[in-house]
Parts: sequence; C-alpha cells; structure tokens
Amino acid sequence: MTKPASDRPPVDVLIPTFRRPTALAITLAGLVSQSYRPLRVIVSDQTEDEPIPSRSPEVEGVVRVLDGVGCVVERHRHVPPRGMAEHRQSLLDRARAPYALFLDDDVLLEHNLIERLVRAIRRADCGFVGSALVGLSYRGDVRPHEEAIEFWDDGVRRELITTDGAAWPRHRLHNAANLRHLQERLAPTEDRLYKVAWVGGCVLYDVAKLRATGGFRFWRRLPVRHAGEDVLAQQQVMARFGGAGLFPSGAYHLELPTTIDDRRVDAPRVLSPSRAQGTVRRRHGMKRRRTRAARSRDATTR
Repeated sequence: MTKPASDRPPVDVLIPTFRRPTALAITLAGLVSQSYRPLRVIVSDQTEDEPIPSRSPEVEGVVRVLDGVGCVVERHRHVPPRGMAEHRQSLLDRARAPYALFLDDDVLLEHNLIERLVRAIRRADCGFVGSALVGLSYRGDVRPHEEAIEFWDDGVRRELITTDGAAWPRHRLHNAANLRHLQERLAPTEDRLYKVAWVGGCVLYDVAKLRATGGFRFWRRLPVRHAGEDVLAQQQVMARFGGAGLFPSGAYHLELPTTIDDRRVDAPRVLSPSRAQGTVRRRHGMKRRRTRAARSRDATTR
C-alpha cells in the first residue's frame, strides 16, 4: 500500500544534458510511472547552439505528461560550459528537497526504483545510495571474474576509497550486465546494499550530507575538460557518511556514445583524493595515511 504523501519526503531529480533530445525524452519517460511522489525534475541543458535539445518536440511531449501526473519540471539553459563538476554543482545549488537523484540523460528506470532508493537511504542513514547501470546488450556476456559483491549486512559505514586502494576493483561489478547476471544467479527476495568504489549514472544523495562534504565545489580546481567528478564527490561523501549500491539494480543504460570524450584529466587522480579525504579525516578524528600515486581510473564504458 502506498504511503500518504505527508510521510514521503520530496525528491529532486537532477538531470544534466547535452545534445541528446531522444535519450533525454526516454529518461524523462521513465519518471512518468514512478511509484514515488512527490518529484520535482530539474533539467539543465549545456547545448550552446540551436535547437536546444531540452525543448525538442520529443521532450516537450513527455514534459506535458509529467505535468499531467503531478511532477513539476524545470528546464534551464546553463552556458557556457565550465565542465561537468561545475554543471553538477549548479544543479545541486537548485536542489530544495532533502534527497536529490542525480540522473544521467541516457538512463531508463524501473517504475519503483526511486521508491526503493529512498527507502534504502532512509534505513541506512548514509550519504548516498546508487543504482548502477545495466547494459543489456551484454546480456550474453557473462563475466564471473567481475561478479564479486560485498554486502553491507551490518549497516553502512564510512570508508576511505582511493583509486589505488584495495576497494577500487569493486567498480568492475558495474561493467556490462554483471549486476543482471548476479541477480539471476542469486534471485534476491529483498533489496540489499553493497559496498562500492563509486556508482555512475543514477545516484540518490542526502542533500545535506553531500553539501556538508563540499558537493562539487572543487570544479574551480579543474580545467573545463575533465571526468570523474562524480567519483571524487562520492569518495568525499563515503569518507564522512558512507555510501552504498542498491541490489538488485533498476537502472538501465541506453548505451549511447559518451559526450565526454576527453578523459585525460581524471578528478580523483588530479585532485589527489588522499589529500581531499585527509581533510575530512583530520576534521573527524580519523587517522591520516599516505597513499601511492593514484592510477588512472578504469572507466566503466560498456
């Protein structure tokens, strides 16, 4: 039975977009039948030339449907581009709800995913819970060597995650269709949280906790062309409040080519996550330790 709206904290869905009208329309369509309300959807478009994808006929049609089912939709044009970290910070600055779902513009959600994410983050009382993206074109590509999963059976705790640390290989679980294969093998009867290195594409944050760790304000220390800003933000949140992945997933990658083709500047590496997390450790009485120079992040391109 659906809970009364008064018992359901509002969620802001934050969607950065760039030159993807059809994919954006599909992503927005995945919000129409969500079992969780109330939702406020904020689309931020960085396309500099005309026409603006977020004003395309496909998107306009879905926005009318969202409006018809009671979802508030705001659309903004955010130019000139100053990089993904700045774009995400601008979206975070617009958030008013206690929870914010950062959702990429090429992701399709199962109808109850937001409800599951909210339930999980409230129970765990952590900084974020993410639903890693499944690429179903890889349904036949079974990779047992990448299916290792560590569940948070005793509650989510804070962790210090670095690109050269022992926990970093966890990210391989999110490759291809690994989570779907694991779901089929384990046949879970209830949601479980698991340990992550980071989660891309669909992450629900506790807004106060994300802001408390600085959000994406490190954008000023990066060149316009960079990647890994979501990784660094999640590392900072996990160091202070903890974070987790939701199993099974309920988010599917549309598997379009990336719009960020220059990944030479990787935020967790360039900004030295050990130093950034060291600041958090000193503030909260956690022991600081040196780490080796960070290795290049292994992107989860399908």
